[in-house]
Amino acid sequence: MSVDTFEPVVTPNEVWQKVKKRAWITIAVPLAIITYLAYTWFAFGVPELLSKAQPERAVILATDSVAYKIHVTKLLRRDILEVAIEGERRATYSEEDLPEWVSVDGTNSVVDLGQGYLVEITGKRMEFTVPGYGLITATATNSGVDYVLPEGNQPDWLKVGPKKLDARPTLDRRVQVTKTKIEVHNYFGGWENFWFPFHSELYGMSFSQLWALALSADRLDPNTANIWFIVNEFLENPDWQHGEIFVALFETIMMAVLGTLTAAFFGLPLAFLAARNFTPSMILRFGTRRLFDFLRGIDMLIWSLIFIRAFGLGPLTGALAIAFTDTGSLGKLFSEALENIDNKQVEGVRATGASQIQRYRFGVIPQILPVFVSQVLYYLESNTRSATVIGALGAGGIGLMLVETMKTSRDWENTSYIIVMTIVVVIIMDQTSSWLRRKLIEGK
Repeated sequence: MSVDTFEPVVTPNEVWQKVKKRAWITIAVPLAIITYLAYTWFAFGVPELLSKAQPERAVILATDSVAYKIHVTKLLRRDILEVAIEGERRATYSEEDLPEWVSVDGTNSVVDLGQGYLVEITGKRMEFTVPGYGLITATATNSGVDYVLPEGNQPDWLKVGPKKLDARPTLDRRVQVTKTKIEVHNYFGGWENFWFPFHSELYGMSFSQLWALALSADRLDPNTANIWFIVNEFLENPDWQHGEIFVALFETIMMAVLGTLTAAFFGLPLAFLAARNFTPSMILRFGTRRLFDFLRGIDMLIWSLIFIRAFGLGPLTGALAIAFTDTGSLGKLFSEALENIDNKQVEGVRATGASQIQRYRFGVIPQILPVFVSQVLYYLESNTRSATVIGALGAGGIGLMLVETMKTSRDWENTSYIIVMTIVVVIIMDQTSSWLRRKLIEGK
C-alpha cells in the first residue's frame, strides 16, 4: 500500500479553525437578525406610532361598526327635547312615540339608561346617577358649564372643563353638557334602519307581516304592487343604499371577470411565442418574455393610476389594469407549462397527418388545460379582491363606496356592511371557481 492511499491527517489547528468559524456563524446570524429588526423598528417609526396610538378610539369605532346610538338632546336655546337615531333629523321620534326609556313631563325629562344609570334633565340642569360613583350635577350657563362631582378621585371616563362635561362610564352610555345643549347617548346592538327607512310605512314590520302584505290585494301604493313596493323601499333606503351597493358589487365583479378573461385571451397565444419548444427564434422568445416582465413588473395599482389619467374614472380603467398585469403573469405561467408538455402526445397526433393547428388543439391544449383553467380561476378569485382596492383609487365599484364611508367617523356601520358584502362575494367566487374547476378538469 502506497503512502498516497492514506487519508490526510487533520491537524488540531484546522479543527480549531472550523470550530471558531461555526461559532462565529452561530453568533453572527442571530446578531444580524436582531440588528435588522432593531433598524426596521426605528426606521418604520414604530415607537412614534405606538406613542400616538389611541386604543380607546379604536374600541369606539369598533363599537360604532356593530351598534347604533339614540341621541336624546335638550336644545337649551330653544328649550326643546329631540330624540333621534344617530342624531339624524330624518330619524327623529315624534313626541307621541318616544322610546319607553325616555319620559317627558313638561320641561323635566328622565332618561333611564338601565342598570341604575339615570339622567334627569330639569331646565338647564342635568343630574347623572352613576352606580358605584355617585351623582354628577352639571348646569349650563352663559359662560360655560358649572358642575359638582362626588368626593374622591375623578375617574378616567369623566372629562370636565369650564366649557364642557363629558361622562362615559360605560362603552354604551354617554352624557355631554355644554352651554347650548345637554346630550345623552344610549347604545344598542345591531344596524339601525337596515331594512327600511325610519319614516317608511314598512318600518318595524316583521317578516310574517311583510309576507302577508306582499300577498295582499290592498296596495299601499295604487301604482305599484306590494311586492315591488317592498323591494323598492329596501333598495332605495337612503341610510344604507342597498341598491347602489349591489350595483357597485356587480361592477367590481365585472371588472375582475373582464380583466382576467382579457389577460387569459392574450396571455395564452403570447405564451406560445415565449415557449422554447414552440418558438425557435431566440429574439422572438426574448422579446415576448421581456414583454411579460414589463407587464407584470408594474404593479396593478400603478397601471390603474396610469389608466385613470388616460381614460378617466370608471370600471374600464380597473379592468385594463387587471388585464395588463395578469397578461404578464398568466403568460409566464402558460409558457412554462408549454415547455413541460409531453412531446410524445404531440408526435402521436402528428403521425395521423394532422396540421399544426390540429396538433396544438389535440396534442398541446389537453395537456395544459388543467393548468390554464386552475390558474385563470385562481386569478379571478384574487382579482375580485384586487378590484376592490383598485376601485378605491377611483376606478369605481365597491372600493369607491368603501372609501366614501370611511371618510367620516359616523358611517362605520356602513363600512362594516360593505366589508361583509365584499367577503360574501369573495366566498361566492371561491365556491363557484371550485365548482367550475371540478366540472372542467375532473369531469364531475
